[in-house]
Amino acid sequence: MMFDVSKWQQIRTLLASLTPAREIRVIAVSKGQGVAEIRAAAEAGVRLFGESYVQEALEKQAQVGRTDLEWHFIGRIQRNKTRLIAAHFHWVHGVTEEGQARRLSEIRAGEGQTPLSVCLQVNISGEASKGGVSPAQLPELAEAVAQMPGVILRGLMAPPAPLLGGDEATRRHFAALRQQLEWLRAAGHALDTLSMGMSGDYPLALEEGATLLRLGTILFGRREN
Repeated sequence: MMFDVSKWQQIRTLLASLTPAREIRVIAVSKGQGVAEIRAAAEAGVRLFGESYVQEALEKQAQVGRTDLEWHFIGRIQRNKTRLIAAHFHWVHGVTEEGQARRLSEIRAGEGQTPLSVCLQVNISGEASKGGVSPAQLPELAEAVAQMPGVILRGLMAPPAPLLGGDEATRRHFAALRQQLEWLRAAGHALDTLSMGMSGDYPLALEEGATLLRLGTILFGRREN
């Protein structure tokens, strides 16, 4: 399915109308989408694209051939893909442990590139099926990552909210991540990013302070299996 320009414009209008005004950016989750769809999105004004699979992303980056796009890695960080992630993405959203961040930092700094923006993935719900650092371990991880020269700790990322429990459970999920960010700020970390909210729940995420939305289905339609 081709990129939905009208839906994109509706979302941009919504974001512009929010008060109090704050900078909110949208990642178009383009994993599984073709080069034509990405080009159409870019022509409509999208600048942030989210990919989960390194090889797929590298092929798209080369074929799209634009230097004004910002690429966000939103998948699981595999050790054998770390060098490629560090070299070819502007942001990484799924840092869950110190070793991952340290490898990204060392590679990025060693290549003389500007520091890589990273978000720590927090397992707010405590579900065993979801990755992420626990809230109890988050302060220690944040302190370690903040000292690394090749990365910049920008904020926190929430995995998808639990499917059960409806809107109230989803709202609590987002509010809990915002609370973690506020605690880290109070501890002295200069964080500016709450990466939370997807196609089915982004209005709730906005109400709870999201600054970076990850939208796929609402912009591109459902991916074919």
